[in-house]
Amino acid sequence: MNPLWIGIALGCYAVASGCFFFGHGPGRHRIAHCGTGLLTAGAVFNAIYLIARGLQAGNMPVASFGPSLILLALLVAVIGVGLMVRLRVRVIGLFVALAATVGVAAACMLGSPRRLVLPESLRSGWLPVHVTLAFLGYAMFLLAAGVSVIYLTYDSRLKSKRPLPGTGERVLSLETLDRINYRLLGWGFVMLSLAIVSGAIWADATWGHFWSWEPQESWSLVTWLLYAALLESRFTVGWRGRRAAALTIAVFTVLAGSFLGLSLMHPGHHSGNFD
Repeated sequence: MNPLWIGIALGCYAVASGCFFFGHGPGRHRIAHCGTGLLTAGAVFNAIYLIARGLQAGNMPVASFGPSLILLALLVAVIGVGLMVRLRVRVIGLFVALAATVGVAAACMLGSPRRLVLPESLRSGWLPVHVTLAFLGYAMFLLAAGVSVIYLTYDSRLKSKRPLPGTGERVLSLETLDRINYRLLGWGFVMLSLAIVSGAIWADATWGHFWSWEPQESWSLVTWLLYAALLESRFTVGWRGRRAAALTIAVFTVLAGSFLGLSLMHPGHHSGNFD
């Protein structure tokens, strides 16, 4: 597989990170605007690479950990650009671009140049459904954690009467950041729930049972319960603001740790090294 497309995507993501980093401050909004364009271009080349690998494999190319990270980077970039365009702010741009850069860079270091071949058990129409839903949930949870970091940064600066970081454009209020966090959590929870259900149906059709309690499945259930408790706390206890932001980061840390650790050490039927 020619690594040209993913190499271009990585370059776009990396340069976009630099644009968002140096684009803060009066008179620098054009630099941040270039970052948005480069982030979008990176997502396009990222998608081209995944489509090419998918055509080669005959299905969605996520049978190993590296390509899974590339898919996650693409979804984070697409959703992040969508948020920036809809809200007309680029404050989350640095976080989105860095996340995409780290994901693709890690995938390139872990990837294999050999031809990707999916096992028969994964050659199913349920693969793109299950994986897309799961990674949409992961991407939204990651972005919710990023928004929470921004919330805590803004809150700390306001309390210490320091100026907020900005690019000479609209600055989101704490209430707006909290609302964005809540919506990302809500949609991420819906996607994760549908991913678990679709995975169970697929497992029953393939292996004859809905649930096998392998590590990935067990931790998916733990993650689902943690996010369910986090969302429930907003309804029943009224936890918002700083507490909700801190809990969002904490729960995402559990998700990231289980995803990375289990994918590398105990893949089971998930993220097996088939390429």
